[in-house]
Amino acid sequence: MASGPISNTRLKEYEQNGFILEKGMFDAEEIDLLRRAAKEDRELDQHSFGRGDGEGGTVRLSLWNHPGDTLYGMFARCETIVNSAERLLEGEVYHYHSKMIMKDAKVGGAWAWHQDYGYWYQNGVLYPLLTSASIAVDPATRENGCLQVLKGSHQLGRIDHVLTGDQAGADLERVAEAQKRLETVYVEMAPGDVLFFHANLLHRSDQNKSDKPRWSMICCYNAARNDPYKEAHHPRYTPLSKVPDSAIREAGLRRFKDSKSDVAWLEDTKDQSARSLASSTQQHGR
Repeated sequence: MASGPISNTRLKEYEQNGFILEKGMFDAEEIDLLRRAAKEDRELDQHSFGRGDGEGGTVRLSLWNHPGDTLYGMFARCETIVNSAERLLEGEVYHYHSKMIMKDAKVGGAWAWHQDYGYWYQNGVLYPLLTSASIAVDPATRENGCLQVLKGSHQLGRIDHVLTGDQAGADLERVAEAQKRLETVYVEMAPGDVLFFHANLLHRSDQNKSDKPRWSMICCYNAARNDPYKEAHHPRYTPLSKVPDSAIREAGLRRFKDSKSDVAWLEDTKDQSARSLASSTQQHGR
């Protein structure tokens, strides 16, 4: 069973560092279901797309806006995750989107240093009242390109972002200065661990040059009171229907093809967050 929402002690740690790692939030049976479902899911694979990392590598991911009633949706809607997000954001949240990061062995690309709010800001979200829950599907190690975070960097506020390859990357001059003052943490994770991190936390990952895959599912939440002021490719406030943690096991291997719910897949051509940075940069002569 999932281990329940985060404690008050962890809440203070999140406020100070910008992230918390919850070890074993999901047990082996739950995460085995997620791994099997994802790696055998043809629809998930067919909706995947690549993002060049500017280093010659490509990150592959699938992204959808609404949780739906699949196994993936049960993870995104389960009380343990959602109640944790509501504690972190101090009130009702809704599902902003979920994504499966498919960092395959030998070929998985890097992510440039960035803040999620660096490009979600483009979507009419006024405040950085968003959090992400990254669920380790495979073991995450230094060797296979685990996430790296700059501890406490969420307190820097939003940093200007520019395109790095096909990705939104933070201003490298400012990142370099932040690295001199803040600790870089390699977030190594076992399957079932969950990393919650602030929308302004600087994070990146290396290419996966190992022979071990590193897949992770990331569920992103926005505070209901932070409803975007304009339409974008991620949803405005949409009430989130929580489910008990037991719904994960009950869903079994219910994949996207087994569901009639419209999860609103986000194809690469519809994701304008990063691309909008190119036009704004050109307009400002940078």
